[in-house]
Amino acid sequence: MKTISNTNYVKKIFFLTLTLISSGIFAQEVEIVEEVKPKFTFGGSVDAYYKTNLSATDRAIFGGGNSFLAPGTSFANETGFALGMANLIASYEGEKVGAVADVVFGPRGDAATGGYNLNQLYAYWKVSEGTKLTMGRFNTYLGYEVISPVANFNYSTSYLFSYGPFSHVGVKADFAVSDDFSLMLAVMNVTDENSNLTGEYSLGAQLGYSGQFLNLYYDGKAKLGFEIDYTGGFDITDTFFLGLNAAYQDNDGIGFYGAAVYPQLATSDSFKIGLRGEYFSEMGDYGAIGTGVDDSSVFAVTLTGSYSIENFMIKPELRLDSASDDAFFDNDLAASKSLSSFLIAAIYSF
Repeated sequence: MKTISNTNYVKKIFFLTLTLISSGIFAQEVEIVEEVKPKFTFGGSVDAYYKTNLSATDRAIFGGGNSFLAPGTSFANETGFALGMANLIASYEGEKVGAVADVVFGPRGDAATGGYNLNQLYAYWKVSEGTKLTMGRFNTYLGYEVISPVANFNYSTSYLFSYGPFSHVGVKADFAVSDDFSLMLAVMNVTDENSNLTGEYSLGAQLGYSGQFLNLYYDGKAKLGFEIDYTGGFDITDTFFLGLNAAYQDNDGIGFYGAAVYPQLATSDSFKIGLRGEYFSEMGDYGAIGTGVDDSSVFAVTLTGSYSIENFMIKPELRLDSASDDAFFDNDLAASKSLSSFLIAAIYSF
């Protein structure tokens, strides 16, 4: 009886040990599978708006409309009911590699891509924990604002954003230098060009520190020349944020410089109010403001409210542009130095 009892005891220990080992191997296999399993995501947005001029007519003149009835900035320049864009973004992310395809349709997308409909298309490789390589078409790293209205507080865009780069085609390397410092270096086609037919290239760099970014772009005299840009912001309180942007661009004496501030206040979980105050000055007759006069400048103030209902945003906006020279029309079709307008935008993201 003693021998049988010992044998049964040994068998129990053996099977218990085998069970524990098998469970450990199985758990380890499950964990490994979960770590390397690629993830596919799909999202995007749609937006539309209504706009009317307060100090000028809404009717197109000279047969086809002109810049005198809208600020010389990108997007949201139509009067009456108008379309923004549909934005569809698909991404595939693995442990080390991934890809993003971002397509746009509509007037805002056409203006941003030159009618190409392809906002972004790139693949990336996480070489190490702190190094990432990206190749393809990606949105610019310069400026406070972006193409998608979902990520901007104001619906209309600034002069600084409108006359900097929109997108780049090339290769960039992102380095996480420390918890606070980041560095990006890039070699690209000339800005906003999908192909290179001239043999010209541009260089880009970004130095980041705790949410503040110093951005550089250089293409010789191929298109923009040289641009240096600062973008950042500070949480003054839990409900008050102050965004900042300043830029200088020069291509053989023709260019611009300016600065913008973006104070934003959250009055509740669903409503925020924000202001964009911007000063923008041309060097030479850059053509952004539309005066036809050298060294023109403009001061633009945009007051925007943002009311959120789940993924739906309603943005009423009042904007005043005041130029140093005649750049607009008034209600009597007389040349004017200022233009005021109102719009209300609807934006849904998914």
